[in-house]
Formats: sequence, C-alpha cells, structure tokens
Amino acid sequence: MAETQPDAVKLDGAGPVYDQIRRAIRDLVVSGAWPPGTSVPPEHALMEQLGASRMTVHRALVQLAGEGLIIRRRRSGTIVASPPASHAMLDILSIPEEVEQLGQAYAYDVLARSDGRPSAEVAERFGLKRSDKVTHLVVLHRADGKPHVLEERVIHVAAVPGVADEDFAKTPPGDWLLQHSLWSQAEHAISAVGAQADEAELLDIAIGEPCLLVERRTWNQDRPVTAVRLLYPGPRHRFVGRFGPYG
Repeated sequence: MAETQPDAVKLDGAGPVYDQIRRAIRDLVVSGAWPPGTSVPPEHALMEQLGASRMTVHRALVQLAGEGLIIRRRRSGTIVASPPASHAMLDILSIPEEVEQLGQAYAYDVLARSDGRPSAEVAERFGLKRSDKVTHLVVLHRADGKPHVLEERVIHVAAVPGVADEDFAKTPPGDWLLQHSLWSQAEHAISAVGAQADEAELLDIAIGEPCLLVERRTWNQDRPVTAVRLLYPGPRHRFVGRFGPYG
C-alpha cells in the first residue's frame, strides 16, 4: 500500500517567507493534520512546491526542529516529533520513567475499562457531557511491587480515535498518549485528599490517609484530549519544581 502523503504546506502571504513556511508546518503539526511520525517533505520538494530558496526552507526547518516539532535525520529524513513531554506548571511525566528514576522496578495493571458514553458519576467527576464518547480506565502503577499511584483517566475518542483498538497490554495509557496524540494546552491542579475505602485498599494504605491528588486535562487547540486523576499516597511522595523569576 502506498504511503499516505501529508497535507500540502500552504503559505499565508504575511511576513518573511521562512516564517510563513515555519507557521504553515507548525499549524499542520499542532492541528493533528501531520501526526507524530509523519514524514516531512524534503527540502528540495518544499523548494519546488513553494518557490522558495534552499536557505529559506532550511531556516524554517531548523527553527521547527529547535521548537521540538520535527526531528531532522541526515539519512532517514525529517519526521514530525512526538509531543513534548513537559510544559509550564508541571511536567507531563511518564510514570514508568518516574519509577525507574527512583531505581525501582515498574509494573502496572489495567483494573477496569469501559468504552462509550460515560456514566453520570464519571461525567460529573471529569466534567464531561453525557453525549461524549470516551474510554474510561482505572490503572494501578507499582514500584518494586508496591502501589505507586492510582490512575483514573478518560480519553476522548473523537480526539484519539486509535484508542478504540488499543488494549494497553504493553504500554500504560499515559505513555501511549504521549506517543499517539498531540496536545497544545494542559491544566494541572494539586490537592490533598483523604483516601476513600476503595482507594485505600488498592494503594495498601489506611482509609482517610492523606494523599496527593494530581488532576490534569489536556487539549489540542479547543478539542479535549484526556483528563486524568492521579492519586499518590502522601507519605511516599513529594513534588519538586525549580524555577526562576523569568519563567
């Protein structure tokens, strides 16, 4: 089967040509028209299509690579990069990497899954419309065999249609999304809560024991991608960030 060709790069006529090329390709990446792994047309093809010089095209691609949107490879060509793993307030972390950085062995279990329209309880918890089609997952992540974090997540099928065919047997949902979806905005909230009975049992802690709850939502433009609640046993975790006065 022939490889699907990416959508054409179209310039808007505003400003320097190199910046028009940069913006046009950036918009194709951010909109999802060019998903991660898409082959970016080579420089000579873009030169011919856009009537631009090699230097102009090269400058645009270098800037896009600097922004982390594309990966340039000398022999195999240029491709669209996977979404960046971190943004302003908190890193969007890979939980397996988080555990491995602690020097511990990682494992996980998908405890529950449902596909389709959310229940009233799930819709209320995640601020969903009852008409939304989502994949709802409950996942327990372990470090050296002990409960590390309890994850509850909804993934919007309209934004990530491939989720319908993924069983998450080899890759946990968060890591799978970093590899197969694109996000442009993220929102984080952290609060202290007491473990409910079912949560306490899964995390092997006492009912009411303090936990850190991280709630995160991501969007691609104005389209919601996923919402997740990560419940960490409080005494076992802390979040550390370093920042300066200029961001």
